[in-house]
Amino acid sequence: MKDKIINKSIKIVKTYTCFNNDKIDNIRYGLEVLYLTISKIVVISFCSLFLHTLKELFLLFLFYGILRVFSFGLHAKKSIDCWISSLFFFLTFPHLITKVVIPIKFFKFSLSFFLILIFKYAPADTPKRPLLNQKKRIVYKLLTFIISLVYSIVILLSKNIYIQNLLFFSIFIQTILIIPLSYKIFGIEYNNYKKYEKKGG
Repeated sequence: MKDKIINKSIKIVKTYTCFNNDKIDNIRYGLEVLYLTISKIVVISFCSLFLHTLKELFLLFLFYGILRVFSFGLHAKKSIDCWISSLFFFLTFPHLITKVVIPIKFFKFSLSFFLILIFKYAPADTPKRPLLNQKKRIVYKLLTFIISLVYSIVILLSKNIYIQNLLFFSIFIQTILIIPLSYKIFGIEYNNYKKYEKKGG
């Protein structure tokens, strides 16, 4: 089903454009990501509906998504790996948002650690989407860090457990997705822009 939809879309693109093969490959990659993302959202949303965590899921998508816009992060090579990790993150954590009470000391320690990792490793690119522009990498790093810092301040100042957990798990998920260890586990190359710097040198 996926290949059929994507191939038909590519055929339409080729009919009305004069894009070269590299541009077509980029469009194909974008369509694959879009198809997988929509599929996951639909399936996870139905599961969350039965688990009564639909509101928490959408809020987690929102606050985690804001971070991911600027810090990017890994995309699993295999569809099954992506499905397993997505189902784990987005079915488990929405449930925990309403169930767990995390001590403030744990928040302080964990958030300090996360902020260090975010400042060091964000943004994290992929082999198919290397971040070649140095200025953009710096801007994305600063934006990711500032947003994470704001989340952290709200977590530490808020007395609302729901908000604390929501923002904490948003930072946690995105931190996991940008660190080199996660890339290594999934067999994905890290800091892909450096290959182009070496070629340019």
